Amino acid sequence: MAKKDYIQQNDLAFALQLNTFKANIGSYPMLGITPAQITAQAADADYFNYLVQTQSIMQNDAKATTAWRDAVRDGNSAATPPALTPLPAAVPPVTPGVESRFRALVQQIKSHPAYNISIGTALGIEGVVAAGPDFNSLQPTITAVVTAAGVVIDWTFGGNAAFLDALELEVDRGDGKGFVNLTTDPTPGYTDTTPYPAAPAKWTYRAIYRLDDKRVGQWSTPVSVMVG
Repeated sequence: MAKKDYIQQNDLAFALQLNTFKANIGSYPMLGITPAQITAQAADADYFNYLVQTQSIMQNDAKATTAWRDAVRDGNSAATPPALTPLPAAVPPVTPGVESRFRALVQQIKSHPAYNISIGTALGIEGVVAAGPDFNSLQPTITAVVTAAGVVIDWTFGGNAAFLDALELEVDRGDGKGFVNLTTDPTPGYTDTTPYPAAPAKWTYRAIYRLDDKRVGQWSTPVSVMVG
């Protein structure tokens, strides 16, 4: 089943993730991580945590200082000066790129034969299983535009690319054959390069998603263009 990205997007959550990894990686020497790599990751974790904590304190103190400034200016005698919060002890800085270095290290670990999901869970580097869509109700949306190169069919996976394989397209060229198969497209966006007829004709397109070589969901609303 598809999983969400294991990297935490919230800065505080990412800082905690780095700390979890730092605190537990030493228990898994079988993963082949060198002492230098462990030291470098620890430095990244410490400095990023320092930045997150410092920023949070400064933001809170800034709000309190702003309120005090306004009180001083406006004459609010009930206000009192804020007690500023001490900043955490300084930590040696690291070069930018903490997340990219962490991803590279995690990729190395996950490629090791000794790695398993239990280890990943302990290190905080296993993404949660993403909830899949309701396949019965899935319905693609397509558009068709006539260009010199052909009819451009625009479509997307609707945010469900992790759960789908491709889009099946059919076309009715107004020749009495009805809808016939055009293509199965694994990549959003398709150009129908069939030569335009000499006489004007209406071409109609429809689409449905595919998964494991089977149709899933509902056919799209048909779209038509005039060609020729």
